[in-house]
Amino acid sequence: MALKLVNLGFHPFTLTPPCSSSKPRQCSFVFRCSQVEQISIAESEYSLIEAILGTQGRGRSSSPNQLNAIERAIQVLERLGGVPDPTNSNLIEGRWQLAFTTRPGTASPIQRTFVGVDFFSVFQEISLRTNDPRVGNIVSFSDAIGELKVEAAASIEDGKRILFRFDRAAFSFKFLPFKVPYPVPFKLLGDEAKGWLDTTYLSHSGNLRISKGNKGTTFVLQKQTEPRQRLLTAISSGKGVKEAIDELISLKKNTGEEPELEEGEWQMIWNSQSVTDSWLENAANGLMGKQIIGKNGQIKFLVDILLGLKFSMTGNFIKIGSKMYEVTMDDAAIIGGAFGLPLNMENKFVLELLFSDKKVRISRGYNEVLFVHIRSDSLR
Repeated sequence: MALKLVNLGFHPFTLTPPCSSSKPRQCSFVFRCSQVEQISIAESEYSLIEAILGTQGRGRSSSPNQLNAIERAIQVLERLGGVPDPTNSNLIEGRWQLAFTTRPGTASPIQRTFVGVDFFSVFQEISLRTNDPRVGNIVSFSDAIGELKVEAAASIEDGKRILFRFDRAAFSFKFLPFKVPYPVPFKLLGDEAKGWLDTTYLSHSGNLRISKGNKGTTFVLQKQTEPRQRLLTAISSGKGVKEAIDELISLKKNTGEEPELEEGEWQMIWNSQSVTDSWLENAANGLMGKQIIGKNGQIKFLVDILLGLKFSMTGNFIKIGSKMYEVTMDDAAIIGGAFGLPLNMENKFVLELLFSDKKVRISRGYNEVLFVHIRSDSLR
């Protein structure tokens, strides 16, 4: 495997260090290009997945910092290069899940309607090595409802480009024994039904693909999503959350690593308890809003109320055992600009940290409630 380092300004080389022996002999360290390429590509693929993790609407609600991180990771992988001539590789075949796109709400009717909604899963199927080569875009509403599939006749133009022309589409509902045609007259659309798709990166594992369409859209797709992604997808769809949590916790246990309560801002995105009628009680129990972990055992709950008002409750935590923290919250106020209205509130509970890395945290807190937080300060 040749290492494509020219574009990065590097060249393969051999290092010859001085020899400790007085007798002349050859001493050299060989820079093995294939090993460095594999490490670099693996790290770059991980960086892209990390950058995508936590984005909402497959890019629709991404912050400028998130978009910049994703774009940088994409550019690095495109420079490194993956499978050469990806359209001629069997690895491009199959069902791909859309993880991110640069234009989730502007490119096509399907993208405008469905792609930016996390509740739906979006896939692309590629089948080129048949008598009827095709590309299909699929919106899966849920296992109970069904899906919409828009198909196109496809052909290979070169090692990177697939040409396609949309020619049929239909809804497949679980509760109906027949398909419902999607109301788009493809034959009357002319060139609007045509397009092309360039694959600019295809991983050697066959699990990650970067493609760009004729309308200027960049897509990041995966054949298999990793456990944290599956958890966030489950939370978005409202189905299978606890199963996804169990999977993630189990995998972390197998590593033998002990999670730590890391500093930073963490946004609560799911909890196992339905909120009560009292927003003040919900905020005090951490059932909503943001959790900020500071230095020297400081912790704060912060909840946006309305019209610039915030609920703030601060306290301290101490570690009392493996994964266990005693939390005392005793300083609450409603904040409006530079002014604050103190509240007489106190809350004490034990927090059990079940899983934590730099992006996702799972914990068990007040009243045995499970919480899922995502890191928000590093994602802005």
